[in-house]
Amino acid sequence: MHRHTTFEVGGPAELYVRPRNVSDVQTIIRAAVDTGAPVFTLGGGSNILVSDRGVRGVVMDMRDFSDTRREGTRFTAGAGLAISDAAERAAADGLGGLHFLYAMPGSVGGAVWMNARCYGSSIVDVLEEVSVVSETGELEAYVPKDEDFGYKRSPFQGRKAVILDASFRLTPADPAEIRAEMDGYYADREGKGHFAAPSAGSVFKNNRAFGSPTGALVDTLGLRGTQVGGARLSDRHANIIINTGGATATDILRLIELIERRVREELGLELEREVLLVGDWKADHAVTG
Repeated sequence: MHRHTTFEVGGPAELYVRPRNVSDVQTIIRAAVDTGAPVFTLGGGSNILVSDRGVRGVVMDMRDFSDTRREGTRFTAGAGLAISDAAERAAADGLGGLHFLYAMPGSVGGAVWMNARCYGSSIVDVLEEVSVVSETGELEAYVPKDEDFGYKRSPFQGRKAVILDASFRLTPADPAEIRAEMDGYYADREGKGHFAAPSAGSVFKNNRAFGSPTGALVDTLGLRGTQVGGARLSDRHANIIINTGGATATDILRLIELIERRVREELGLELEREVLLVGDWKADHAVTG
């Protein structure tokens, strides 16, 4: 799995599959239901930390669901397409609204699942419809309801449905102007060190009740540059952990826990992780919560 995650860590998948079409997804889901095998849906491999022991059951890689289509100002993108590529394709078609997600790692499906947010906007702001395969293998069309979404929260987080594609209601705009904005977002991320080494972007969510972004809070503790094995808290941004080369998933988790512990003990705050643990972590007795 280290080949399929932005942290570039993770042990083997017990069974790794790449469906080519909707029928394949339905077949996989129904077979998993019949056998009791767990299924993990893989998008861009960001925002996840896969155990060194790997993933039991089925890992379903959605990268072949990468088509886009436009009908007026409605823009539809496959779940496996990089969300940054979706923003770029829409912009090239003269459609604005997704461009705030440019240069963000991850897939369209993952961005919808997380209700991705940056630069003051969330994906639900432009989301019109989502096609999914249900937990029992049936096709469904979901129309978003505002009450189902929150800060980096979506109704899909409480389900095991597989997102196939998402449709967005966008706005006509000058491609050159959108390009300029996207270049600005890229420069901002580059300045924060998002592309300097393998990482998953922000490790922790921001909590407005804390009064400052998480990176700024962690910075007050002087933790930049803290290292556990091959995992290091970035010298350029205190909410980004990087793989300096040869890091294990356990190294990264231990560093996450160290940061959580210091923030809890010295600031009295409980951080909420944005990075999700995936795979066989329970068996790793060396990692403590």
